[in-house]
Amino acid sequence: MSEQVFLGVDIGAESGRVIAGLFDGKKLELDELHRFANGPVNVGGTLRWNVVGLWQEILIGLEKAATKYGDAIVSVGVDTWGVDYVLMSKKDELLGIPYNYRDPRNEGMVDAAFTQVSQEEIFENSGVQFMEINTLYQLLAMQRDHPFLLEMADCLLMIPDYIHWLLCGSRVVEFTNATTSQCFHPTENDWAFGMLRKFDLPTNMFPEVVMPGTTLGTLREHISKQTGLKKISVVAPPTHDTAAAVAAVPTDQTGKANWAYISSGTWSLIGVEVQEAILTEAALKMNVTNEGGVDGTYRLLKNVMGLWLVQGCKRSFEKQGKSLDYAELTELASQSQPFRSLVDPNDHPFLHPDNMAEELQTWCSRTFQPVPEDEGQLVRCALESLALKYRHVLEGIQELTGEKIEVIHIVGGGSNSDLLNQFTANACGVPVITGPVEATVMGNLLIQARTAGGINTLEEIREVVRNSAESKRFEPTEPEDWQEAYERFGALLNYSHKE
Repeated sequence: MSEQVFLGVDIGAESGRVIAGLFDGKKLELDELHRFANGPVNVGGTLRWNVVGLWQEILIGLEKAATKYGDAIVSVGVDTWGVDYVLMSKKDELLGIPYNYRDPRNEGMVDAAFTQVSQEEIFENSGVQFMEINTLYQLLAMQRDHPFLLEMADCLLMIPDYIHWLLCGSRVVEFTNATTSQCFHPTENDWAFGMLRKFDLPTNMFPEVVMPGTTLGTLREHISKQTGLKKISVVAPPTHDTAAAVAAVPTDQTGKANWAYISSGTWSLIGVEVQEAILTEAALKMNVTNEGGVDGTYRLLKNVMGLWLVQGCKRSFEKQGKSLDYAELTELASQSQPFRSLVDPNDHPFLHPDNMAEELQTWCSRTFQPVPEDEGQLVRCALESLALKYRHVLEGIQELTGEKIEVIHIVGGGSNSDLLNQFTANACGVPVITGPVEATVMGNLLIQARTAGGINTLEEIREVVRNSAESKRFEPTEPEDWQEAYERFGALLNYSHKE
């Protein structure tokens, strides 16, 4: 087949890109056309997303794409993080500046929700892990603080769906991102309207949910004129970045649960691909999540705080006048004493601390461990704790599925951390295969290619990934030392949760 070009808009919590995917039927080549910064903006003491600024950057990227690839471009699709949303009026006016999921308004909202609807019923109606960042709790916070906005709302769109509206006027929510909200019913395959009514949330604002690969429309006329693009198709990829990344895991075991993935970045999303949501009492007790994937699959997973811990430490060091890049921090960590101090990466103090390094030190002091004293000790504490947390999560997931995990695939930007990759293999006792780093945008682009008819199945998508991206393999070592550390880690988790 002749080479086709697809455009992926891929936006994370720290940066966004517009990337062209050149597809010849067997391999996908990536060309980053435009990169831009992202992050929370403090507005009146609240954390918000600058969606107008993001849109401006996207237009710049689309213009660059038109200049370089012209008529070869077939379609465009957007993926971002989950849980965050915009509200729109009947006349398509944006109602307020969208909140960032780390905004403190969400604190205490999970417990507040349980006073209206039980934990068991919420899980039965959503299958989603209980985290205060979830859309459900954000909406309850808005109901408490700004009920008039909900009264005015005619449509709720997740962030990538809003960008699709900007591109083509569609007012739908894509399945994979809908499932992150804790407002979507995993067996009825629609919004959990019954539960939402019990919270007195307006159900009229929840739009149609569409599956990955749906053609949403064509580019608006004025966008076409502004950017120079022809009226290309706008296609919904898996709009949740983790769903897109998992679609691009280069496994040859599609349909089985004997492999696990870690989508590694600011967050680490750890889990397996299953054919239907697991809503058992054991799943509720483990506080796992069932998030939608490609072809109606579910990603049975748990969110772990991820490299947010290291990013936070880096910011703490910079405030002290110590500017160290990630390579330098990793080298310092590799030279530090093993297993000196460990933490639970998912403990609440690490969610949005003023000073991550101080929070790590406080946690260690509170649990009667040696306090990390320098940069290397702090970063090693974070990385070893992450690897041990991965094992803890995967052991629970194995119990839920009854399948033994034989290999772990790590994708995303965190797959560049060879030290963490080796720690993960050591902690979990199975081989780790890393790559592609660009799994998210590859999943986005290859679903677009499938919609255009260039690929037929999820297995073929993953074959293209294997043809297109390099991988590395890490074998487990030091089993006795890591087993001893894991037993100590388990004791620390039990102690911390009892406090």
